[in-house]
Amino acid sequence: MEPGIIEINGLTKEYGDFVAVDELSFSVGKGQIFGIVGPNGAGKTTTLKMLSSLIRPTSGTIYMKGLDIGSDAVEIKSFLGFLPEESPLYEGMEVEDYLMFFSELYCVPGDLAKKRIRELLFDLALNPDGKKIGDLSKGMKRKVAIARSLINDPDILIYDEPASGLDPMTSRYITDYVRSLKRSGKTIIFSAHNLYQVESLCDRILILKGGKLVTLGTAEEIRKEYGKIQYRLEFRVKDIEEYTISDVREVDGNYVVITNDIDIVNRTTKWVASREGDIVEMRTIVPSLEEIFLELMDVELFVD
Repeated sequence: MEPGIIEINGLTKEYGDFVAVDELSFSVGKGQIFGIVGPNGAGKTTTLKMLSSLIRPTSGTIYMKGLDIGSDAVEIKSFLGFLPEESPLYEGMEVEDYLMFFSELYCVPGDLAKKRIRELLFDLALNPDGKKIGDLSKGMKRKVAIARSLINDPDILIYDEPASGLDPMTSRYITDYVRSLKRSGKTIIFSAHNLYQVESLCDRILILKGGKLVTLGTAEEIRKEYGKIQYRLEFRVKDIEEYTISDVREVDGNYVVITNDIDIVNRTTKWVASREGDIVEMRTIVPSLEEIFLELMDVELFVD
């Protein structure tokens, strides 16, 4: 298998006796969107900060584009964009001045920086109109932080909860924008609590719990390994009294059986036919990533 653009092996971070990230290993292919999910305290942010060289691992290795982050951090930062979950901005500055300031830190030539800023403002639907950053809405500020992470046109992006705390419209916009970044060839690692967003965006997903890897794969691979597929059979008969194959409930005058045993489905359909009944609907219920995640985290679902 061809090595990924990012290769992580045995990544560990300890704070005294507390192990925040424990022997984590994975790779990310070029042009992929790679999601990291887990409950609060699972080690997501710690992992992303190590990948961004903001904190040093206790042990393990991180390679990006063949470079060791332990010895080549400065060079890696030249093609890396990082967006923390909490991203303080210089609120007294105007947006264009703020982005120009960061372009100078990355040694982006002036004319190219101005061109990039215009493109980023357009792509992110940012219309600051000369306002200072402190006068912008939360969603607009988040877009400014995303623009800052892209000012050096990085190949690799590391985003911690990019749409956290935003209204649904802005969250959807940023999700679509992240998808467009992939289409432009960028490799993206991001964390999120929104499992629907992760499932719709990511090529591969890593689930963490207590700093340890629980599972890693595509949404479909995780669903096949951990998901319990169920079958819903809705039927109509004159008399249900003699039905003893499985639990059944009445819904709007029909009868419904929900089971994960295909044999029960087959036996029920034969029973309905023998009673000259009708099959109203038969469908497969595929668990969502969120349902699988909650089960892996040992969270009990309460149904009213």
